[in-house]
Amino acid sequence: MARLGVLLFLVQIVLAVCALISCLSAEEGKIRALPRIAWVLIILFFPLVGSIAWFIVGREASSDARKGWPGGAASPERQRPRPVAPDDDPEFLRSVQDRAKQQDQELFQRWEEDLRRREDDLRRRDGDPPREGDRPEV
Repeated sequence: MARLGVLLFLVQIVLAVCALISCLSAEEGKIRALPRIAWVLIILFFPLVGSIAWFIVGREASSDARKGWPGGAASPERQRPRPVAPDDDPEFLRSVQDRAKQQDQELFQRWEEDLRRREDDLRRRDGDPPREGDRPEV
């Protein structure tokens, strides 16, 4: 019997905490019958009755509450397309791959130009004539 009393006491405390959170986070226009401070005092001094009264009389039932759980099938949030994470977006992944290929090609071209320049510098030092493709045309 004592366990049932403890359980009911805990349910009452949880209900009061939920009612306080709901009351304090409600918009001013959504509170009915009494001002916010009066609802807070009623919930604090009479936790069980005050909490039940808040949920039944004190707050205006929102349109989401009438439809069911938030995020349910009837919710407009569910109908809106959700943003896609970058790693799930094929267009983004394609652009990353294209950018990586372009950077690789640019790096390869710079390496080739550097290699040709170094080969030409070595040939000039050794006195070798430049390669046929590198000779200036007269």
